[in-house]
Amino acid sequence: MKLSLQLKNSQSLTMTPQLQQAIKLLQLSTLDLQQEIQEALDSNPMLEVSEDETQNSESSEREQNDRDQAVEPSQDSERQNTEEAPTSESTPVEMEKNNDIPDDLPVDTGWDDIYQSGSSGTAPSSGDNNENMLETRNAAGETLYDQLVWQLELTPFSDIDKTIAFSIVEAIDENGYLTITPEDICETVQLNNKEYDLELDEVMAVLHRIHQFEPTGVGAQNLQECLLIQLRQLPEDTPWRNEALLVISEHIELLGNRDFKQLIRRSKLKEEELKEVLGLIKTLSPQPGQSISTSHAEYVIPDVIVTQKNGRWRVELNPAVAPRLRINNGYASLVRRADNSADNNFLRDNLQEARWFIKSLQSRNETLLKVATRIVEFQQGFFEYGEEAMKPLVLHEIAEHVEMHESTISRVTSNKYMHTPRGLFELKYFFSSHVSTESGGECSSTAIRAIIKKLIAAENPQKPLSDNKITELLKEQQINVARRTIAKYREALSIPPSNERKRLI
Repeated sequence: MKLSLQLKNSQSLTMTPQLQQAIKLLQLSTLDLQQEIQEALDSNPMLEVSEDETQNSESSEREQNDRDQAVEPSQDSERQNTEEAPTSESTPVEMEKNNDIPDDLPVDTGWDDIYQSGSSGTAPSSGDNNENMLETRNAAGETLYDQLVWQLELTPFSDIDKTIAFSIVEAIDENGYLTITPEDICETVQLNNKEYDLELDEVMAVLHRIHQFEPTGVGAQNLQECLLIQLRQLPEDTPWRNEALLVISEHIELLGNRDFKQLIRRSKLKEEELKEVLGLIKTLSPQPGQSISTSHAEYVIPDVIVTQKNGRWRVELNPAVAPRLRINNGYASLVRRADNSADNNFLRDNLQEARWFIKSLQSRNETLLKVATRIVEFQQGFFEYGEEAMKPLVLHEIAEHVEMHESTISRVTSNKYMHTPRGLFELKYFFSSHVSTESGGECSSTAIRAIIKKLIAAENPQKPLSDNKITELLKEQQINVARRTIAKYREALSIPPSNERKRLI
């Protein structure tokens, strides 16, 4: 074989660093984007926050809000309010003017003898409030284990009983239930304390003491014991207390199955009396440990804000999501084109990266605003009438209108949120599959779930709607949905089946 050179034409997609950066910023969530911007500001001296534009945007928003509220105070009144408003900076000056320091002071004179303390004045000290607020904000949430140990330390126990109590508390889960049996606790404590001849009765006695701890019902081994503990700690003169003890201790299985007819017959209670008993049982907590919540609230920052003004829907980006960046003119002026020194190359590279970063941010904002605007146009019925007016929508339809690829639309709508008059929704929420109707139209799955939720909310509690009945009701509205699809939508809405929704009250 002879070696030869051949020319061949081919097409290939090359991912440039600029394109990779634009795609990366496009799919970032709000928190991740803020972190990425902060890292860019820390690493690139050419980037800086445009404070003037931020102040201008805040003032323009303030003026827009004033127009919306039809309140236009004059500049003189604003200046007068500003001069009359007390500030923390003017307070010390006023105190110096109003209080004269005597020339001769006793040796043991203190500051509080001359000036009034912040607590005695009309305005409390801002520093103390800030410190307390920070301490409260940064304080770790108290867990169930911490509260039980605190109560255990306040309870008089012998050494061996305290060891048993700690073993019991460590075996209680976050819901307040005992995860191991008293026999296992007795055996474990006996192995670690061989000098004691431990018996099961001692463990049970300590366990009964823990049953008196708060929250009421903690340390129970099952639901029945948990409810009985709470009922027994109620005052003896509580109405229907004895009847509730009877139902829980002897007929809890019938109560769980909602077999009220059999429950009335076996408990020998009338229907009205059983309603009162069930009302008392509903006041009990099946998971007492959940009353001590250690979770912290997580706030979602919307990327897009949708408002209605003059009968038209307005879509705009949230200005608080990311700061406005610009090139630092001071460092940019140091770049010399003909200089090839290391410092000049460093500045030139950072200047180019800063321009790419700002351009990628602008591209992200433009794409997000364009996609969000199209979504609002498609789902205008939802914004005006609710979930039942939601139309079926897929990524391909939005991609065609904005002339982008479906993968780009998927990146834009992932982990992005829209604040609307109807609440906060993820952009993915507005996309749903469709179900054909008898008239030849289409109905979105979101609208079907809303209809199911509405039907179940209006049902008779004593005769709840079955999945078959819901299928028939939807068919009357010309929506053809199979029973298994109704069951799937109902489970997605966390709605139990009809036999579990049946109520006597």
